[in-house]
Amino acid sequence: MSRFSRTLLAASISAAFFVPQTQAEATLNDSVQELPAIDQCLINEPEPENPNQQPVKVEADSLEAINGNKATYKGDVVVVQGKKRFQADQVTLHEKENIIVAEGNVAFSDGTVKSQSDKVTNNLTTEDITLENTKYKFLCEPGRGDAVYIAKTGKAVYEMKDGSITSCPEGDNAWRMRASGIDVDQNEEVATFYNPRFEVMDVPVFYVPYLTVPIGDTRKTGFLYPTASYGSSDGLELEIPFYWNIAPNYDLETEIKYMQQRGTQLNNKFRYLSIFGEGEIEAEYLPNDRKFTEKGDRWGFQYTHEGIYQQAWKFNIDYSQVSDVDYFTDVDSSIGNREDGQLVQEGKVQYRSTNWDATLLTRDFQVLTESDNLPYHILPQVKFNYYSPELLRYLDFDVISHVTRFDTEADGKPAATRVHVEPGFTVPLGTTWGTWTTEARLLGTYYQQDLTGVSDSELEERVTRVMPEVRSLAGVVLERDTIVLDNYTQTLEPQVQYLYIPEVEQNNIANYDTTLLQTDYYGLFRSRKYSGVDKIQGANQFSYGASSRFYDSDYKERLSVSFGQIIYLDRTNRLDSSSDEPSNYSAWAVEMDFNYGDYLFYHGGVQYDVDASEIQVGNSTLEYRFDKGYLQGNYRYVTRSYIENTLGDSLGDLDSITEDGISQGGLLGSYKLSRHWDASAQYFYDFTTEQTIEWLGRINYTSDCWYVGVSYSNQLRNWDPDFNSYPDSEPEYENNFSVNFGIIGFGTNLGGGSGSSDNSLGYGRPFFLNN
Repeated sequence: MSRFSRTLLAASISAAFFVPQTQAEATLNDSVQELPAIDQCLINEPEPENPNQQPVKVEADSLEAINGNKATYKGDVVVVQGKKRFQADQVTLHEKENIIVAEGNVAFSDGTVKSQSDKVTNNLTTEDITLENTKYKFLCEPGRGDAVYIAKTGKAVYEMKDGSITSCPEGDNAWRMRASGIDVDQNEEVATFYNPRFEVMDVPVFYVPYLTVPIGDTRKTGFLYPTASYGSSDGLELEIPFYWNIAPNYDLETEIKYMQQRGTQLNNKFRYLSIFGEGEIEAEYLPNDRKFTEKGDRWGFQYTHEGIYQQAWKFNIDYSQVSDVDYFTDVDSSIGNREDGQLVQEGKVQYRSTNWDATLLTRDFQVLTESDNLPYHILPQVKFNYYSPELLRYLDFDVISHVTRFDTEADGKPAATRVHVEPGFTVPLGTTWGTWTTEARLLGTYYQQDLTGVSDSELEERVTRVMPEVRSLAGVVLERDTIVLDNYTQTLEPQVQYLYIPEVEQNNIANYDTTLLQTDYYGLFRSRKYSGVDKIQGANQFSYGASSRFYDSDYKERLSVSFGQIIYLDRTNRLDSSSDEPSNYSAWAVEMDFNYGDYLFYHGGVQYDVDASEIQVGNSTLEYRFDKGYLQGNYRYVTRSYIENTLGDSLGDLDSITEDGISQGGLLGSYKLSRHWDASAQYFYDFTTEQTIEWLGRINYTSDCWYVGVSYSNQLRNWDPDFNSYPDSEPEYENNFSVNFGIIGFGTNLGGGSGSSDNSLGYGRPFFLNN
C-alpha cells in the first residue's frame, strides 16, 4: 500500500487509476487548472463525444491505494470529471467496476443540479448516479427539495423515493409537493408524482394517486397547479387545470372550476395550427347554476380562426354564443364581458390577387338584451373589388361591388337583397411637403325588399338609386424650429376638402347595416357620414382643419393639437345639430395629445356646437406615471340631444338607458409598495344620476413561489324597479370580497391582473402620439 500527499491533483482514470509517483508529480505541473464552480448551470455548454472518457481529476489530503483494485481519498476530497464535481470527506474509486463512491457531507454538481447528500455513487461507464438522504436544487430552473433516495439514469433524468419538490427559494417553505415517488425529466421538462400530496406550511391540503406536471415553459401533458380564492358572491372557488399536449400543432386545456355557491363549471380551450391558419375553440359549461336556479344550465361557446393559404386565400371565423342574455353579468367568462350587448357570428373567405379580390361573408348576431330591435343577418354577402393603379400616369381606377342578402326575425322589418356597384377614378398628386387627391365615384345600388307584414308605407319593393360623389382633399406640411421652446421642431399641417353628393330620396329604403359614424376631427375629412350604403347623406360642403405637432431634439413627438370644422353650403345636410334652424357651420372638433417627459400624458377631444353654444361630446384622460406605478383620471361626456340626433331610434327606448346623456368619470391607480407588495384601486362615478358606478380596491402579495390577492368591489348592477322610473327608482349594488392565491413556478403564471376591471370605462390609453 502506498500513500500520497495532497499535491496529487490529476490522475487519468481512462489510462489507469494509479500512476507512479514521479508521473503524478509531473502531471501536477502540466495539468493544474481552476475547477468549475459547483452552482453553475452548464446545460448549454457543448458535450464531448465520449464524456465517460474524460480524465478524472482528484484533490485530497491523503490517498490509500491498492494497485489494480481501489483507491481511497480522504480529507476535503474534490473529484472533477467534465461537468461533474464531487466534494466529500471520503471518496473511494473502484477500478474494476469503474465506480466512484463519495461519503460524508457529499456536495455534488453536474451542471443541471447540485445536492448535499450522505452518500453518492457514480458509475463512470454508464453515468448513472445515486444519492442518499439528499437535499437538491436545480441549477437551470427554479426547483429544490429533498429525498431519501435519488437515482439519475440519464443526462437530466431523476428518480426520487420519498421526495419533495418546490419552486420556493431556500428558507421559504410556503408550499411543496411531496410524494412516495417522483420522476423528473429536465430534458422533457416534466415531473411525474406517485401518491403526491400538496402541502402548505407543511400541512397537507390535497392528495391524488398520480400527477404529472410541467417544470418549465415547454408544452407538456399534465396537471397545472391549482388556484383557490374566496368571494362573498360565489363563495369558495377552486380551479384545477389540466393541459393535454395532443400534438405539436394541437393542444387542449381543461379546467374544473368549483364554486361553492354555483356548482362545478367545466371550461375547455382547444388550440390548433394548420396549413389554413390558426384557431381556438373555447367552451364553458355550468350545469344547474345553484345561484340562479331559474336559468338552469349555463354555457358559453366561442370559435375563432384566422389564416392565409398559399398567399392568396384568407380565412376568418368569429362565432360566439351563450345560453342566455345574462350570462356575462352572472358568470365570469373569458368569452366576453358584462358590457357586451351582442355577440358576432361571422365567417369570411377571401381570395386576393394583384388587381382584384373576392370575398364570401356570412354574419349573424346574438343580442344580449331584451330589446325587440334585432339586427339583420347577412346570409350571405359576395364582394368583388377591382383595382387598377396608374391606369394612366396620374389616374387610378377601381370598382367596389357586393351582393348581399339580409334577413331578420324582428316583426315589421323587411328582408332584402341588395346589389351595389361603385366604380371610381382617383387623381393622386403628392410631394414631400404636401398631397392633393381628387376622386370621382358613381354609386349605383339596387334593392329588392320583401315587404310582407311590413307596416312602413314609404318602403318600396324595388328601388334603384344612382348618385355621383366628388371629393377633393389637399394638405401641406410646414416645418420650423420653435421660437418659445429650444431644440424643438414644430409642424403645421393644414388641410381642406370639398365634398359633393347630391341629395336623393332614400326613405323608400330600410336600414339594413348602416350606422352613423362619429364626427371627430379625423371624421371631418371622410367622404361618408354613415357606414354601409343604405343611407348616403347628401353633401355640398367644405371641411377645413389643421394639425400642429411638436418634436423634441430626438425627433420624438411630444404634443399634437388638431382642430377643424365643416362649412355646409347646404345646411339641410347637417346631422349634428338639434336646432330648428341650424347654421352652415358644424360643431368644432378638437383633438389633443401630450407627452411631457415620458411621465405625464394627456389625451382629450371635444365637439363644440356653435349653434347651441355647448359641448356635444367630450373625453379626457390624464395619466401620471412614476417608477412604481401610475395614477389616471378619465372622463367622458355626451349630451342627450346628440345621442338622439345621431343614433335616432337604433337604441330603442332611450329613457331606459339615460335621463340626461352621459357624464361619467373615473380614477385609477396602481402602486408597487415593495418588491413583494402592490396595490391598485379604481373608482367610477355617474354625474347625471349622482351615483357610483363601481369602485374596487385590490392588494397583492407576490413572493418568489406563491401569491395572494385580496380585493373588494362594489358594482352597480340594476335599478329597482327600472331606470324608466328614475329618479324614483333605487340603484342595486353587488358587493364582493374575494381572496385568491396560488403558486408560481414550474410553468404556472401569476393569476389575475393588476387591477383594472371589466367596466366599460376601464383603463384608458392616455395618448396616441407617434412614438
